[in-house]
Amino acid sequence: MTEPKTEQTSTPSHSRILSRIRHFISEAELPGPRAQTLFWGLFITGLVLDLWTKKAVFDRMDYGDSFTVVNGFLRLVPWVNNGAAFGICAGQPLFLAVASIIAMVVVLVYFYLWATNETLVHISLGLLAAGICGNLYDRLFNEGAVRDFIDVYINIFGRERHWHTFNVADALLCIGVALLIIWTASTGKSDQKPAQQRK
Repeated sequence: MTEPKTEQTSTPSHSRILSRIRHFISEAELPGPRAQTLFWGLFITGLVLDLWTKKAVFDRMDYGDSFTVVNGFLRLVPWVNNGAAFGICAGQPLFLAVASIIAMVVVLVYFYLWATNETLVHISLGLLAAGICGNLYDRLFNEGAVRDFIDVYINIFGRERHWHTFNVADALLCIGVALLIIWTASTGKSDQKPAQQRK
């Protein structure tokens, strides 16, 4: 008696999926030496600057101390934040650490597989990578709390108005995001001009 033949499923095997991923990566145009130097140079410089400034301030100042850099505008005030920007997700260091790792992976994948030849994009991604890793270091090795110390404030009618205390990594993240927005807006406008000329 012959056994009935089992129908083969049309679902691709794991090896076929992996081969497609390898093919996609091999077909991708990897960034050149100039882009690599720019990205990794900004990443390493930004990360070292962030960690060095944090160590310098927190080694020399205690909580509650204050050092005026620019009178009426900028001072150094040691502080820790166990959340993200503006205290979001406070008290969830594991979630924030995982989110930072995912964000870093996204930046690296974008840089190596989808980044354009635009210098502005490479600068932005390098700054984002430095900012992400700077704060990730604190989340992993400082009991989940990020070290902040830059206090920007102004006097309005005799009363001090403060921006949320931040660090170098936060500044790098903001600059990186701003550069991406500028690049996106500028490329959008340049794409619209040829279309308008054809009308």
